[in-house]
Amino acid sequence: MRGKALIDWVLDVISQQSDEVLINANANHDDYAARNCRIIADQLLGWAGPLAGLQSALRNARYEWVACVPCDTPFLPDDLISRLWTAIKPATEVAVAVVEGQRQPAIALYRKDVLPKLDAYLGSCARKVGDWLNTLHVSEVVFEDAAAFANINSLDELRIANRTHQ
Repeated sequence: MRGKALIDWVLDVISQQSDEVLINANANHDDYAARNCRIIADQLLGWAGPLAGLQSALRNARYEWVACVPCDTPFLPDDLISRLWTAIKPATEVAVAVVEGQRQPAIALYRKDVLPKLDAYLGSCARKVGDWLNTLHVSEVVFEDAAAFANINSLDELRIANRTHQ
């Protein structure tokens, strides 16, 4: 987008909000190496989906809480992690962004000690992020700016984003 990879837009926002940034990638590690982040791969074989990436992040992260964001959301808010953090209560296992009434389980702050629960869920061959999220103690954070959470998954969406975010 405007001569910059989508992941770089995400990294620009997230690296300002976090002391540690991990990139979950199962291919093209050389493409990510120049970004000065630790690159981790799924531990499950067969491209098991976003939960496998979260599993690797929870296993490899140094801190008690792990923020998760997809690399195709280049307009994330500058205060995303701090707003998620303010929703954490003693029982909270995940603070999740809610946009237009929908939970965004790939945009959340997960407590690292949910890893055994995630291991068991993935071990049962289940893969639905939303279903797993429903098994946790969730705190929700409503974000009003839906455009900040737009995913870019096609060339058409990329062209639209280039026009609307000049």
